[in-house]
Amino acid sequence: MSKHEGDLNIIEQAARVCVQAHGGQVRKGDGQPYLVHPVMVALKLAQHGFPDAVIAAVLVHDVLEDTDYPEERFRAELGDEVYTIVKAVTHNESLPWEEKKMQYIEQVRKGTEGAKAIAIADKIHNLESLFLAHAEQGVEVWKRFNRGKEKKLWFEQEVLEMLKETWPHPLVDEYARLLEKEKNLE
Repeated sequence: MSKHEGDLNIIEQAARVCVQAHGGQVRKGDGQPYLVHPVMVALKLAQHGFPDAVIAAVLVHDVLEDTDYPEERFRAELGDEVYTIVKAVTHNESLPWEEKKMQYIEQVRKGTEGAKAIAIADKIHNLESLFLAHAEQGVEVWKRFNRGKEKKLWFEQEVLEMLKETWPHPLVDEYARLLEKEKNLE
C-alpha cells in the first residue's frame, strides 16, 4: 500500500479530502448525500482489483470539477499520480456543453487505465442511480439533465464507443448492457 501525508494510506487521505470537499453536498435528483456516489464507484473498482492510487482517485474524482477545493492543495495532499488520473476525468466547465463532452472523451481516451476505469465505473453508478430514480419519478427524471435524454444518451454512447476501441475490460460490457436498458426507459 502506498503511503502519503505521513502515515496515512493514500486511500484514507483521499477519503478525507472527499469528505472535506463534498461533505454537505447532495446528489441532484434523489437528494442522497453526495458521498455515497464516490464510495460506491470506489467499491466497484476495488472489486475489480484496481490499485490503491486508482481507488484513491475515484474517491476524489469530482472534487476538482464540482467543488472549490484548491487544485494546488489537492495535488500536494494526493500526489501526481492521483492528480493526473483525476484531471483526465474532469470536465472543463468553461466550455459549451457539447465541446466539453467531446474534450472529456478525448481526455479519457488519452488517459491511463485508471482514468478509463473511473470514467466507466462513474457512468455505471450514475445509470444505476438513474434506474432507481426513474422507478420513483418516471419520465420526470429526465428533466434533471441539462440537455435531456437524447443528448445524455448520445454522450454515453460516445463514451462507450471510445472505451470499446481503447480498453478491453468486463466493465465495458456491463456499461453497454446498462445503456441498452437506459435506451428502453420512457
